[in-house]
Amino acid sequence: MFEGFESSMIDAGEAEIRVRHGGSGPPLLLLHGNPQTHAMWHEVAPRLTGEFTVVATDLRGYGDSSKPETTPDHAPYSKRAMVLDQISVMHSLGFERFFVCGHDRGGRVAYRMALDHPERVLKLAVLDIVPTWEAFSHADMAFGLGYWHWFFLAQPHDLPERLIGTDPTYFFLSRRERSNVFAPEALEEYLRCFRNLRTVHAICEDYRAAATLDFAHDEADRRAGKRITCPVLALWGGRGKLEEWYDVPGVWREWADEVRGQALECGHYLPEEAPEETCSELRAFFGAGQSASL
Repeated sequence: MFEGFESSMIDAGEAEIRVRHGGSGPPLLLLHGNPQTHAMWHEVAPRLTGEFTVVATDLRGYGDSSKPETTPDHAPYSKRAMVLDQISVMHSLGFERFFVCGHDRGGRVAYRMALDHPERVLKLAVLDIVPTWEAFSHADMAFGLGYWHWFFLAQPHDLPERLIGTDPTYFFLSRRERSNVFAPEALEEYLRCFRNLRTVHAICEDYRAAATLDFAHDEADRRAGKRITCPVLALWGGRGKLEEWYDVPGVWREWADEVRGQALECGHYLPEEAPEETCSELRAFFGAGQSASL
């Protein structure tokens, strides 16, 4: 995977971040979801290197990035904290302004970056999410049953850690589609990282932060009328659950000034289930008018 990419660890201050980067052209930062690593972009990233300098990282707590100690308020695993890691990585690589695409948890880091640091983000793509505030504020029984892991992983330490720790592989593969949609080499990498109980703890802290600080940060921005000012592309899996509950582009238009979006013919894991279609959409979105924006 990632033939021709450079691999390194970059000191981001509070965390060391695992990074792969390759290609040439305008910088594009790719942020993965849970319970994956940057390896989820293995089908997409190489396709984009002819037009972009592609940077794929492991979020703090995930993969081979470091797992900082947490605090009672979960601040080290808030998306606001994760954003600073990624800005530091891009600065270290010489990029002050860049494109960002995030899937799942990485999408939450990406849109928080666009809200907190609009001067950094030229364009934003979010894959198969709506904002955290929207999800929790409109949660009902169907959401709770379908997204039960949001509530399980957010339980106080160390209940979920102990339960997952008895058999991490079983827990990971209890979502049966993962065995079918992940390439064998990617699945092996995900399981290698997920079997590290410090990673499991960090993932739980990510979800605890989502249910507390991340929700509060979103709510404060909503009340203040703060909006995402860069162009936004929202993509989601047409065979997934998101559009059963939300008008996805309609929700994002409540948060951003300029939104386009559509469903792809796949489930939740767009970059791995529909890599060609995902790549085509990202190339068209980030490539449009790029010379004027840089």
